[in-house]
Amino acid sequence: MVNALKFDEQLRLLNQEMMYMGTMIEDSIQKAIDALIDQNAELAKKIMNSDNDVDHEQKKIENICFNLLMQQQPVAKDLRVISAAMKMVTDMERIGDHAADISEITSMLASEPYVLNLDDIKKMASETVIMLIRSIEAYVEKDMKKAQEVIRHDDIVDDLFDKNKADIIELIRHDPEKGEQATDMLMVAKYFERIGDHATNIAEWVILHWMIKKSSRNPDHEEILHKFYINDTLDFTRRML
Repeated sequence: MVNALKFDEQLRLLNQEMMYMGTMIEDSIQKAIDALIDQNAELAKKIMNSDNDVDHEQKKIENICFNLLMQQQPVAKDLRVISAAMKMVTDMERIGDHAADISEITSMLASEPYVLNLDDIKKMASETVIMLIRSIEAYVEKDMKKAQEVIRHDDIVDDLFDKNKADIIELIRHDPEKGEQATDMLMVAKYFERIGDHATNIAEWVILHWMIKKSSRNPDHEEILHKFYINDTLDFTRRML
């Protein structure tokens, strides 16, 4: 009974830390957008420095997962929760990295006027923030509808990236002297597109959880999914040892 209680407490702690990390990366992305629009080099530098905090939180969550695996020997259902958290925390850490990447470009361009209108990049940024918030809400609330909404939203971000890319290429063709900054802005757009991809990954893990519950009555599905999680967990354990 004591072990069961301790295990449940550790699972609750895992969920709390996942939500906290989600809040951290939401804040980083929003501040990265503000710094980019306002050409605020000081804020951009703070975001770059705060990436270490995101990395630290990732390690903290991975240690919780490792302790759960090594000390508690979870059953199949709980193993899947832990394995999904391990996958999602990797995507969240990458989102934090991209916030720092965008801020690094912002700091380099802070002293010169922008050579292109940022309206389309602002739209892209806004859509990726929506995707990120919805994906984390889907995880916390175990809401498959929100997860599906995130996945559908990814097409909007991809279309906006294609438009940004076409406009920037056209700008470089007509005015090569603006090419260096325009290329930097293309990278900013690419980072937002990648953030959308990582938010989609989180949403897909939420949906996979829902599918596991639905397929638990099917022994064939159960065996396939369990083997998938076992292999994934073994890879993680080898990396942590």
